[in-house]
Amino acid sequence: MSELRSQPSRQTVAVIGAGISGVCTAAHLLKEGLSVTVFERSSIAGGIWHYDDRVPGDPSYPSNTPSLGDYEVSQRGQFSYVTPPSEQRIETPQNQTFRVEANNYLSDLEAHFSPPGPCYQGLRNNVPTYLMESSLGQWPEGTEPVVGQRDVENYVQGLAEVHDVNNQTLFHTRVDEVKKTQDGSKWELRSVTLEKKELGVRFTERLHLFDRVVVASGHYNMPRIPDITGLKEWKTRFHARIIHSKQYRNPQRYRDQNVVVLGAGVSALDICRELDGVVNKVYQSARGGQFDLPVSLLPSSTRRVPEIASFILDNDERHQHFPEDGQHIPGKIALKDGQVLDKIHHVVMATGYITSYPFLPHLHSDTAPITEPGEYLVVTSDGNMAHNLHKDIFYIPDPTLAFVGVPYHVVTFSLFDFQAQAVARVFTGRAKLPSRKLMRHEYERRVLEKGLGRGFHSLHQEGKELAYVRELVEWVNEGDVHGEGRNDCNMKGHTAEWLAGYYEMKAKTRGLFPGRGIISVAEDTTLRN
Repeated sequence: MSELRSQPSRQTVAVIGAGISGVCTAAHLLKEGLSVTVFERSSIAGGIWHYDDRVPGDPSYPSNTPSLGDYEVSQRGQFSYVTPPSEQRIETPQNQTFRVEANNYLSDLEAHFSPPGPCYQGLRNNVPTYLMESSLGQWPEGTEPVVGQRDVENYVQGLAEVHDVNNQTLFHTRVDEVKKTQDGSKWELRSVTLEKKELGVRFTERLHLFDRVVVASGHYNMPRIPDITGLKEWKTRFHARIIHSKQYRNPQRYRDQNVVVLGAGVSALDICRELDGVVNKVYQSARGGQFDLPVSLLPSSTRRVPEIASFILDNDERHQHFPEDGQHIPGKIALKDGQVLDKIHHVVMATGYITSYPFLPHLHSDTAPITEPGEYLVVTSDGNMAHNLHKDIFYIPDPTLAFVGVPYHVVTFSLFDFQAQAVARVFTGRAKLPSRKLMRHEYERRVLEKGLGRGFHSLHQEGKELAYVRELVEWVNEGDVHGEGRNDCNMKGHTAEWLAGYYEMKAKTRGLFPGRGIISVAEDTTLRN
């Protein structure tokens, strides 16, 4: 017996996020006849593929608690990130309006309200475009397998326009809290909208009610900053010289200097490649993790070094002024093998991201360990995974809440589109979820098989991604009560053409990761697709 009963066709659904996962979800929900509202805190669809010259503010060093996310504002509507010269507040029965009459604050306000994403100028896809395709629309004829950021962004925005997603989207609108109403019949969503006015900026807080909610906010919001001895002191002392990869935009500011890049995933590799031929030296620090990319992929100018033990300030220069342009940081970096790096000008933390849904505070615990999520938490204190989801999509205690875009190490455009189709069919009652007991049993079996942590959502092992999609499609079609078994109504899986391209990509990267099955560079920890 399903936990979701068949409902009228005009059920209301909130979709949080307008990146590829949110656009696909909204489009498929609209195709199924549901009433959809998309909430996007930036000004445009596109998610991480939208390039912004501005950079997000500094994260906490070390990382803050997962429940805070990258929100630089109180969860109760008090806009603590700005102290304007004047502020006016107007209250109405259904919303609250905060007006900031200060044009000089506009850029800072926008960047704090909607932090720019991790897209940098040279970003290109590392999965061929013919695999990065949604069922909602093909790439323009003649599109090359590898393209720049703008082409990918245009593709996502084109899907949003063609399928009427833009008209259903509240842009410049951040979701601050989502919770069930007291009677449990609806989801209450509290949003804040930033509006540019002639006299300044106005923030309007509103309450909305929905029957269903889909979280499609992506992986790349809250930077993960490791707790390394001395790092906080370096950041405090030389703040502009220490950044997270989310803040990286182009290699020019590093010309002829020495750079340390922490991390050995795709973002780290990309940055090392961009710095090649521009900087003097690059040191890439790797911990020797399971998914570290091989040294052979690094440019010749980059030297891989072991994990960092500590950041050390030079005692005799502790109180000198901030080093001028071209001067190195007055300190050293000690590695765990005893080596010491000196004359370093910049440090880039390509150390990944934390799982965080700050608008779902009741599903977070900043104290519970990863081993004790119970049956209700989604995020525990480590921020390494999303707990209690059926097929990494449906929240088991209440599957009127769904997540699209949780899996890692996949061809995301394709896989997230399949997830979106499944959500749309379940939310209309076309497909039936198993009972809560059966969903719980399947989830616990996965925990035993895969263990807890980031790898729980990984589909990097040979055949896992294809099997996931195949099982999803078979389950949806088996319970499609409206399709009545007709092939023209069935959810379609991977095409033969797509599979041929997928196997070709795998063959090209075979051997890069000995002992780990077949894994492509595209499947490693990356923001690229």
